[in-house]
Amino acid sequence: MADQYLLGWIFATVLGAVFLCRALARRNGERGRALVEEERSECVKSVMVSNGECRSTDGDVDVIIVGAGVAGAALAHTLGKDGRRVHVIERDLTEPDRIVGELLQPGGYLKLIELGLEDCVEQIDAQRVFGYALFKDGKNTKLSYPLEKFHSDVSGRSFHNGRFIQRMREKAATLPNVLLEQGTVTSLLEEKGTIKGVQYKTKTGEEMTAYAPLTIVCDGCFSNLRRSLCDPKVDVPSCFVGLILENCNLPHANHGHVILADPSPILFYQISSMEVRCLVDVPGQKVPSISNGEMAKYLKTVVAPQIPPQIYDSFIAAVDKGSIRTMPNRSMPAAPYPTPGALLMGDAFNMRHPLTGGGMTVALSDIVVLRNLLRPLGNLNDPSTLSKYLESFYTLRKPVASTINTLAGALYKVFSSSPDQARKEMRQACFDYLSLGGVFSMGPVSLLSGLNPRPLSLVLHFFAVAVYGVGRLLLPFPSPKRAWIGARLISSASGIIFPIIKAEGVRQMFFPATVPAYYRAPVLSEKQMKKTVDGVN
Repeated sequence: MADQYLLGWIFATVLGAVFLCRALARRNGERGRALVEEERSECVKSVMVSNGECRSTDGDVDVIIVGAGVAGAALAHTLGKDGRRVHVIERDLTEPDRIVGELLQPGGYLKLIELGLEDCVEQIDAQRVFGYALFKDGKNTKLSYPLEKFHSDVSGRSFHNGRFIQRMREKAATLPNVLLEQGTVTSLLEEKGTIKGVQYKTKTGEEMTAYAPLTIVCDGCFSNLRRSLCDPKVDVPSCFVGLILENCNLPHANHGHVILADPSPILFYQISSMEVRCLVDVPGQKVPSISNGEMAKYLKTVVAPQIPPQIYDSFIAAVDKGSIRTMPNRSMPAAPYPTPGALLMGDAFNMRHPLTGGGMTVALSDIVVLRNLLRPLGNLNDPSTLSKYLESFYTLRKPVASTINTLAGALYKVFSSSPDQARKEMRQACFDYLSLGGVFSMGPVSLLSGLNPRPLSLVLHFFAVAVYGVGRLLLPFPSPKRAWIGARLISSASGIIFPIIKAEGVRQMFFPATVPAYYRAPVLSEKQMKKTVDGVN
């Protein structure tokens, strides 16, 4: 416990240093811009610009993308639209059938708009999502996304994951400079520490090789290529059991439903006009057997009594139908090895618990960051210089990615039941805090939705919940027992969030401006861009 209090003191000191760091960053702005120009002078070579498109001067392919899931398909269209010659190799180009990746937060939808892919949620019976409904012990509270300042079309979207991916694949394939090929990549081709391309098997089993200055690996959570590009520390805290409820009317239309059940949360959200997805979280890596009927028994006897009565009959009917699927929930901090000629993205690179539905938002945000970094570069054929330049990607993505990752991990632990009294108090405090409405719910929901991905705001709200929980214990009349539980509550909160922050990287998360790679971001003014174009012409 002494360690947790020491962590709390250290973190308070860190928060105070944030403001000093920002002041220093502003003071050093001119130096930072000078570093940008220095790095750009090394990287931006042989730029050719035509109708706003950036093209390499030699080679048949600019970028190989391994995998055409959400990240790979969106990235292929984005780079192809910018004029890159893209070769996508996907193991299976038929429509995927998954039980996750079905809810896109409003922040992710804004990134979809930024990438010109917003029409990919059309014609797939996608449902609009305006917030969440939280249920606990027979009580419920509705938490709406803060969308007042946005266009009326902006909201979350829920859909069949496979339909969404197929729409993005189809859109990428319409570009003449994007090739989608079905094949299985077996290895990366390395020469003197530089990735030159990939070796793969075609649909017919023929061994092939493909070469490009940059290979981007987006082959998902089961990636067999990431070990050479990162230090994968994969944790599996739980598994999802997936069902589809038909002709089910949720208590709160166009809202995701989260039931704070025992032992862990249950999710409901609509994925089409006639279907509701149910995800039952089961802690640990083992789930009851589906084949011998243990799973159906578990769902009927343990889960069903805890869900809202309006959903009960549809839930039992879905269990009886027997279409039950499971999937392990993985989390993995981003720990890349900067490798010339290669880059990791998507779930192959970074995963978080899917409770908060933030995975696609992180992936799309990463694509925006990478697109902006690559746009000024015409020639990608200097891998070592390019790799050094793209180290800024790992820093620039951190505020958004780390906020969503940390929130997912922390909320899962808070929302899961525990025999520890302090954890029980934290769980109840979280529900009551969000039920207060106003700034108390708007702040956390804006973080959850990806509309305000600020790490400092996340930490402040998290500890505000803990302090609120202590206040509930001490009022109206404190006692030694309640004070002790309150102290343990603060210690428990520290024990939840600090390890996640440490894994994400304190410096990159809270002090990105102190990382040298931060200043390699290519922020070109109109004058500089015109000068570059005129120089080429």
